[in-house]
Amino acid sequence: MSFLSLIVKNPFRNRTRAVLAILGISIGIATIVALGMITDGLTASTQTTLSNGTAEITVTATGSNAFSATGGTLAENYVTNILNISGVNSTAGILRGITPAAGTVNGLEVNGINSSQINLEGIAITNGTNFADGSNQVIIGKTIAPVINKTVGSTITLFGKEFTVVGIYQSGNIVTDSLAFVSLTTLQNLTNAQGKITIVAVKIDTGANATNVANNITNAYPNQLTTTTATQEASLMDKSMSGINTASAAISVLAIVIGGIGIINVMIMSVFERTREIGVLKAVGWKSSDILIMILGESIILTLVAGVVGILLGYIGSEGLLAFFSTTGSVIKPVFTTNIVVRALVIALVVGILGGIYPAYRASRLPPTEALRYE
Repeated sequence: MSFLSLIVKNPFRNRTRAVLAILGISIGIATIVALGMITDGLTASTQTTLSNGTAEITVTATGSNAFSATGGTLAENYVTNILNISGVNSTAGILRGITPAAGTVNGLEVNGINSSQINLEGIAITNGTNFADGSNQVIIGKTIAPVINKTVGSTITLFGKEFTVVGIYQSGNIVTDSLAFVSLTTLQNLTNAQGKITIVAVKIDTGANATNVANNITNAYPNQLTTTTATQEASLMDKSMSGINTASAAISVLAIVIGGIGIINVMIMSVFERTREIGVLKAVGWKSSDILIMILGESIILTLVAGVVGILLGYIGSEGLLAFFSTTGSVIKPVFTTNIVVRALVIALVVGILGGIYPAYRASRLPPTEALRYE
């Protein structure tokens, strides 16, 4: 048996202990992988939003929330008035509302917009057609469609009115792809919001600066309108992601500490049980460095196996949990990247090295004569 094969096989001589050690370490790594997939999914969605040609500026009433479906409303004439501001290329008025439970979704957000302006939301119809203005037709995002079990030709009740699904769309944004879009006038009539909108989506001229145009809009309507650029929205998303990143970092540290303590315990017990064996190896010519490398190698093998198990558990767990929570409207799409795999394996390697150093050193310092007398 070669030295390498000995290192690989030794950790699994006590299978129960090895399995428990692997599971203990892999749980922390699985959590890191799951959080990483969720964070990367949200980041990818934000980047898609910035690059898919949608409106660069969102205009809302002062004091309202641009991300809320139930925020303040604006007079619809702002849609045409803002067109006269320097740097503005096109505008679209959007009315937002939340309909009562739709299928398994507690509340479905419905946006009203003129069908000719749907491109400002970065929407592309992938199946069926766009809705007609003034009709009881609806298009729904590809993410929410399977959740509420709707396809082209299905009917759905929105605000007490039956609508026909005429199209399924995608935008590449996880939030937008979880919505429904209908005719603006239809939604205004159903929600008693005639002549009202929630936001104005603004597309700027080619080469124009979004920040400058946004400032022009707020200067033209002081204390009336608030603007949010796509870059600002991305920045807000980054701040939100920082919380998840902080949690991931904290869990990484805990995984290293707890995993390190666990592997130290496992390897010390292994050394304790193999004291006589180690004495025999030293008696037949093994150097202290050989013993140290063997024990440290066994520790690393255990933690790397735990890393692989943790990666699989994290991937399966995140997909499974989000699939379960999709029944309540979750639209997060986790992204599995090479960076996540590398991070998990590096953490496993660090745990193996830190957890194996002391047991390996202790084993290498055993006097062969005392070890041989050990029973």
